[in-house]
Amino acid sequence: MLYLVPSPIGNLQDITFRALEVLKKADLILAEDTRNSLKLLNHYQIIKPLTPYHQHNEHKVLRHLVDQMLQGKVMALLTDAGTPGVSDPAFLLVRECIGVNLRVECLPGATAFVPALVNSGLPMNRFCFEGFLPIKKGRQTLLKKLASEERTIVFYESPLRLVKTLEELIVYFGASRQCSVSRELSKLYEENYRGSLEEVTIHFKEKIVKGEIVIVVEGKG
Repeated sequence: MLYLVPSPIGNLQDITFRALEVLKKADLILAEDTRNSLKLLNHYQIIKPLTPYHQHNEHKVLRHLVDQMLQGKVMALLTDAGTPGVSDPAFLLVRECIGVNLRVECLPGATAFVPALVNSGLPMNRFCFEGFLPIKKGRQTLLKKLASEERTIVFYESPLRLVKTLEELIVYFGASRQCSVSRELSKLYEENYRGSLEEVTIHFKEKIVKGEIVIVVEGKG
């Protein structure tokens, strides 16, 4: 069978007891980045075989992994931060496992957009999650479409592209649209900065930005 195991988005203590038990009993751990996964496993003194599983090799290794599970192996998929499949590899493997009647179980756990949404101060009863915006093709078309979205909108972004994305959001959504930017969630230097798109853009233009980024934007009123 296949377990999908959420990993901490920053603070290693955020992993669940159940996730640790699953990692201990798995025959093989599939890791998006073996170096990052080893930090977590070493912290909890878990010694298990690791094999890379990421967007650059998932098509190549997919069938081999499924065949091993069909022969009885228990695998745990561990992505770098958060829940596998949420802007991380998992979909192809899950679909293939379901297609051959292998058991798939996703454990509850960390996902960065949830705390960012909850502490944004923006409406959270209805929202849409867009993950990472397309870097080039389809980016402007999607932003034009989202400009009329009435629900709160959640994006992921890299620190290097944050300011550029905020500037684009101003163009399509308007400078006064309210937003919140969260970074380094659950870590020592966690920051949640709230205000209009213009105010938030000015704030992040004046500093060096590090860490994983979640942008939460008010829907069109």
